[in-house]
Amino acid sequence: MWWFFCRLTLLLGPPGCGKTSLLKALSGNLSPSLKVHGEVCYNGYKLDEFVPQKTSAYISQYDEHIPEMTVREILDFSARCQGVGIRLEMMEEVSRREKQAGIVPDPDIDTYMKAISVEGLRSNLQTDYILKILGLDICADTLVGDVMRRGISGGQKKRLTTGEMMVGPTRALFMDEITNGLDSSTAFRIVSCLQQMVHITDATVLVSLLQPAPETFVLFDDLILMAEGRIVYHGPRQHVLDFFMDCGFKCPERKGVADFVQEVISEKDQSQYWDSTQHVPHSYVSVEAFCNKFKASTYGKKLDEELAVPYDTKSQTNDTAISFNRYSLSKWELLRACSSREWLLMRRNSFTYVFKTVQLVITAVIAMTLFLRTRMDVDVVHANLYMGSLFYALIILVTDGIPELPMTIQRLEVFHKQKDLYFYPAWAYAIPASLLKIPISLLESLVWTCLTYYVIGYSPEAVRFFRHFLILFGVHLSSVSLFRFIASVYQTHVVSMAAGSFAILFLLMFSGFVIAKRKRLVCRGHFFLHLDSP
Repeated sequence: MWWFFCRLTLLLGPPGCGKTSLLKALSGNLSPSLKVHGEVCYNGYKLDEFVPQKTSAYISQYDEHIPEMTVREILDFSARCQGVGIRLEMMEEVSRREKQAGIVPDPDIDTYMKAISVEGLRSNLQTDYILKILGLDICADTLVGDVMRRGISGGQKKRLTTGEMMVGPTRALFMDEITNGLDSSTAFRIVSCLQQMVHITDATVLVSLLQPAPETFVLFDDLILMAEGRIVYHGPRQHVLDFFMDCGFKCPERKGVADFVQEVISEKDQSQYWDSTQHVPHSYVSVEAFCNKFKASTYGKKLDEELAVPYDTKSQTNDTAISFNRYSLSKWELLRACSSREWLLMRRNSFTYVFKTVQLVITAVIAMTLFLRTRMDVDVVHANLYMGSLFYALIILVTDGIPELPMTIQRLEVFHKQKDLYFYPAWAYAIPASLLKIPISLLESLVWTCLTYYVIGYSPEAVRFFRHFLILFGVHLSSVSLFRFIASVYQTHVVSMAAGSFAILFLLMFSGFVIAKRKRLVCRGHFFLHLDSP
């Protein structure tokens, strides 16, 4: 299989024929556990010699976005993480040549080139350009939404998935059924935009579609037809009918070419396209027979000749098209980008944190009335009241971290997608998610301590007050981190809630309140369980 640059290629085939696997293999996104035969090379470089996920972009057929963010914010974040690529070098070279030739650049074009060449911006001019191309400018400031929040439509989400990768500097795009759920007019506009981008910027795009309309089909330069995991045809789009004519099949005048080539390789629909002028009865032509005929055809032989010529990496390769670095930004810029997004999400979910704080205040008032003792004697009876108030505080602060479960699970799919595309490393996502929760833990622990400490009748010394506050702060912070960890491990709501409930049960049972330490020491296996007390 030989794939030229500056070509817009259509990938057709029935469901289950291996289109997604082919796209993932070419973009370097196949699972490492799969056994793969053969090699994939970019300009003579093997996949293990560069970073294919940064050189190319795989656009999935699934729409995975954070529902609390707007369309513009998602594209801005994507553009910020993907960087500017070689745009800065191109702009500098163009400016140098214009000065040498005495050319005065067009102000609009010059402003646009300079704007898209600046790295690390929160808002990018390239975002506005992609928004207009994809028709998303009417909903640019609308939340993406989900089943619980009203947001953009399904077709707009599909276009957003495409624009998320188009906004970057990647020059090789692998798009998997990007027009599903879109009307024919929008699909035509998107493919027309891809055609212009390919021919103007020398990009390379492979698009998998199910049933493209005739006006959309003619926009493509090449066609790859797949069936049963094999390539039946790979060549110029306008020559595919000639190939099937040589095989004895004729496309009706009012039949779309895209529909014809997919039905003619089907055993059930093949007979209706047999050319009756040959005066030969039809017999089923298998996929393997089509593949053999393609190899023996002019197009197949030409492809074999091109593959037989060794590729000179040093003399023919343009290294600017290949990415050898995993991430486009520095570590500090990656941390800043993820921190700004996490802070934005916390502000969007401010109702949750305010509600939790109000709930905690109400619970603290209940605890104040339940354990109302301004001064207690030092005896067994009052010691049990102290123990009960501490146990109650432990339960409330541990369970206060449960809302982290659904919020973390909701963002895991987006995290894995962007991590696999090398938007950012895992630590750049985890550090802001942990650090920005510290003020919440401080506030809620301080609220509980200030409301309950002196009313219950603990020791009035200031040192003991702050010690009590720090202990509760540690309990709350560890609870938030625990539930975030559980959500990251189990990744589903049902299993994570079950595991979280078991973790709370385990902590409360062996933390010294329900079962005393001296009783646990009876069993040898329980010797170290008292160390898990939060």
